[in-house]
Parts: sequence; structure tokens; C-alpha cells
Amino acid sequence: MTWIFTSDVEAYTGVAEPWLLRDPVRNTVPLTVLRAIRDGLWGDDALLGRLERDGRVVAAAIQTPPHALLLPEIPADVVPELAARLIEAERAISGVSGPLPQAEVFAASWWRPEAGRRAERLYRLDALVPPDPPADGASRVAEAADLGLLVRWSEEFQAEAEGIAHVDLTALVASRIARRELVVWEAGGRPVAFAGASVPLGGMSRVGPVYTPPEARGKGHGTAVSYAVSAKAAAEGAAEVLLFTDLSNRTANAIYQAIGYRPVSDYVSITFA
Repeated sequence: MTWIFTSDVEAYTGVAEPWLLRDPVRNTVPLTVLRAIRDGLWGDDALLGRLERDGRVVAAAIQTPPHALLLPEIPADVVPELAARLIEAERAISGVSGPLPQAEVFAASWWRPEAGRRAERLYRLDALVPPDPPADGASRVAEAADLGLLVRWSEEFQAEAEGIAHVDLTALVASRIARRELVVWEAGGRPVAFAGASVPLGGMSRVGPVYTPPEARGKGHGTAVSYAVSAKAAAEGAAEVLLFTDLSNRTANAIYQAIGYRPVSDYVSITFA
């Protein structure tokens, strides 16, 4: 067995996506990122790797610079060889993100020391529960006129949640508005929060981001827009509605559980020095 790397996204999708779709819940991030690459986003210098045994895919990995390397649910014992191949290729890897055991094995195998980590948890929607008490305002699907505001909020979210700044998200947000993936919560006649949920893929839709600007927090808007976008995803055919939380954010974890999300497994995002 050996890791195979390609820049041909269509060829890669043909062999790797069926393997990822065997578990669309735990492979939610690689699946949606691969779709984004196929749509023309994050395609520059994308790393598309797979491991084959007897002509069949048994593991995969994806990276879209400057983001971290994404590990699906893969056997932990194949991770050191992946790290070794990327070191040999002098691939720049800013960090690794994935299921806790696999990400920790990669970090232990990487040549640069760990600089920080964010403990995360994957949740799946059980039975959706309306917020109590309900927040003031109402939801609506984002429109083209919202582009500038939602780009700014998306960049603020990325800088706050992932520590990534100075990345232009205009194309990504515009594509999500066109696919009607983004929901805005309005109160007092103005937008106060927004959230996204991906178009179902393999019966799975993932919520994210969920963002309320600092001046509008503490009023239930984040809970309200999370409920609204979750209900929209379920109504549009998602059998599994998922989201990730930062485990250090106890408020967010409590909010999502209150509206019906239940833990699946633990993940981690590790950055390198």
C-alpha cells in the first residue's frame, strides 16, 4: 500500500467519494470540502490523497491551503506513513483536523511541534426542539443584497473560531447564497445573526458557520438562527443534520443540546509551530 496524490479533482472524486460516503456523518467535512473544490473553490494547490489496497480506497486525506489537513475516519496505523510522505514532499501543513485519535497520531508524526489545539465535538440532530424562550425576530433565507455583510461576518467568524485571517471569502459566501444555504436572523428590522447549512450530500447536511456579532450577543439570536437553519435542512431532505462545536465554548454546547443535538464523537484541530 502507498499513498497516492493527485491534482485531478474529478478523477479523485470518482474513487474517493464513494469511500467517504460509506460514513457521511463522520466524513462530513471532507465530503463538503471536496464538493467545494469541484465547484471551483479552494482549488489552488489542493492536496488530494488516497491510500489503496488491492485497487480499492481504504483511506483519504484532503488539504486546501491555508487550511489544515483534513483526516476522515481512517485507520490510525496508516497515518504515520501519510505524514512521512508529506514531509518527504516538503508539503506545507499548517495543522491537522479530524477525529481525535487520528489527528493526534499525525501530530506526533509531524516534524514541527504542536503550537495549539481546539477540542471539538461532532453532534447530530435527534428531535428538533424550539428555543425556550423564543427570541425576538424572524429568519429569512439570505439574498444577494446580503453578500457584503455576510462576507464580513464570515471572515470575523473564521478569525475568531479558527484563527485564520486575511482570506477573502467572497466567492464562497456568494456560492452559498446562490444555493440558498445561508439563513439570516433579523430583529428590530436589521440582521443580527446568520447561519449556514450545506445542501444535503449523501443524506447529510452540516450546519456552520453560526455567527452573531459581539454587539448582538446574549439575546438568543444565535440559538434562534441555529434552530431555523436546522429546521430548513431537515425540511429540504437531510436525513442527518450535523454540526461541530468548540468544546471550550460551554454556552454553545449547551445551546445546541437544548434544541435537540446529541454527541457523536470527539474531534480536534491542531496547529503546528
